[in-house]
Amino acid sequence: MSDSSQTRHDDRIPVGISACLQGREVRHDGGHKHSRYCTEVLSRYFRFRSLCPEMGAGLATPRPAMHLVDTGQGVRLRATRGDKDFTDLMEGFVAGALDGLADLRGFVLMAKSPSCGMERIRVYREDGEVGRRDASGLFAGALMERYPLMPVEEEGRLNDDRLRENFVERVFIYDDWCRLREAGLTPGGLIEFHSRHKFQLLAHCEATYRRLGPMLADLKNRPLDEIADDYIAAFMPAMAKRISPGAHVNTMLHLVGFLRDQLEQADLTLIHEQIEAYRRGEVPLVVPMTLLRGAQSKVGQPYLARQRYLNPYPDALGLRNRV
Repeated sequence: MSDSSQTRHDDRIPVGISACLQGREVRHDGGHKHSRYCTEVLSRYFRFRSLCPEMGAGLATPRPAMHLVDTGQGVRLRATRGDKDFTDLMEGFVAGALDGLADLRGFVLMAKSPSCGMERIRVYREDGEVGRRDASGLFAGALMERYPLMPVEEEGRLNDDRLRENFVERVFIYDDWCRLREAGLTPGGLIEFHSRHKFQLLAHCEATYRRLGPMLADLKNRPLDEIADDYIAAFMPAMAKRISPGAHVNTMLHLVGFLRDQLEQADLTLIHEQIEAYRRGEVPLVVPMTLLRGAQSKVGQPYLARQRYLNPYPDALGLRNRV
């Protein structure tokens, strides 16, 4: 392996994944749910760590199909046929596994699973009828509770262009945050993080953008760790919000403001035309964004050069070609 290939491999972001999505035959019926998008595309940038909670809990494959049942003792994980109860095994595995996932920057889960489903999981009554459809799988729920900042998504939802783009963007941001904390939090480091991600935040949620700037205006009025915790607790949920085309337009026009005095009128006119074409749905986001990046490179505007909004993830993923 060449040195450059080794570097790319080592620099991949650690992300968890349900083992069946990597093609491992670990499902209850002995099959898998191989996601080629994960293994062939995202794996170029994410170093996937696979996990099957049911196999980890000691269950074999094939094994009985399971579902969640609401009982007098709370929600239990039981076989769909017969009276076998796997709750204690699953909870034991989860309790032992969660600490070892602290270094992950995201997780891709298998949908509809009573262990890995992120949301909309059915919970049955003891008479066999569906009582509700708003639960998480036992592992997924515990994962999201322990690591509320970690981006988590179901593989099936990655087929949605906007959800896919949002998840990948959040993984790269969360990785940046974790690296900041691992290197040792400083006032300057926190300000720099906010500065390079502020236009991403503006696009996702202008209200949070306006609230977090003043939070960092005086870093001496409270302990730095406390401010950082409050900051990222607001930042990451804001980043999970879908961006409307209008919000992207507003953010791009903010960036144009930094370039206006240094660009020729013809360049500015072209940028504005393509921003408006994006607003009308005639071109994807990549078109005006490419013009903005070219303009920034042409004039060498140092503030914009640091903005991750222009380069939130590798271009080769092609995510802005479809949003």
